This record gives sequence, C-alpha cells and structure tokens, in this order.
Amino acid sequence: MAFMISQRAFIKIYLITMVERHRGYGYQMLESMKDEFSSFGYVPPQSEVYRALHELVQEGVFYRTKQLKGTDPRVDFQEIVLYHFTDDGEEKARLYKKQVKTDLDRCLGMLHKAEQDNYS
Repeated sequence: MAFMISQRAFIKIYLITMVERHRGYGYQMLESMKDEFSSFGYVPPQSEVYRALHELVQEGVFYRTKQLKGTDPRVDFQEIVLYHFTDDGEEKARLYKKQVKTDLDRCLGMLHKAEQDNYS
C-alpha cells in the first residue's frame, strides 16, 4: 500500500470528472487542472496528464475521437483529440473513483492526525 495517493491516481479522478462534465480534450483538461490547483502550489505535469489519459484509454474507460478546431482548415485549424466514455467506461470510472476514495480517506486521516499531533 502506498503511503499517500499517487499523483497519477489523483490526476485520473480529475480527468474522469472532466469527461463527465464534457470538457473533453487533453490541453483543455490540463489548463483546467492548472487553474484549479494553482492556489495550492500544484501544477500537474503535462506528461503525467497525457500518460493518465493514455492509461484510461488502455483500460477501456475512454475512447478518443479527432476533431478539427478552427474556422478555415486551409489557414487556422488544428486537430484535437476528444475523450469520451466507452460503453462501459462510466461504470469502470465509477469503480475506479470508489477505489481512489478509499485511498483519499486513508490519506486525509493520516494528514489530519499529523496536523493534530504536531501543530495543535
């Protein structure tokens, strides 16, 4: 058992939540996570976000589609990869989040104890 929740697991639960909320492409998810956690001094590494997305695809939680972004494909377009749940991906995501919640609860308990024992 790990001492604290892994960074990858932490990132994965947020990626799942973002797909649930229809924020579907990698760069958008990365920027959203940067905004959400900058006040805590945490910037998720781009490489970890994309590794986590790749793992979620490999695990059958997500599948990818490509879409053009821009108004004129001859001048200002880029191809983005959108992430969606597979047919049983939402169930797999729910089970994964439940598992991570158990780890989060354990970690929070340990952190609260450390805070009480050392800073109260």
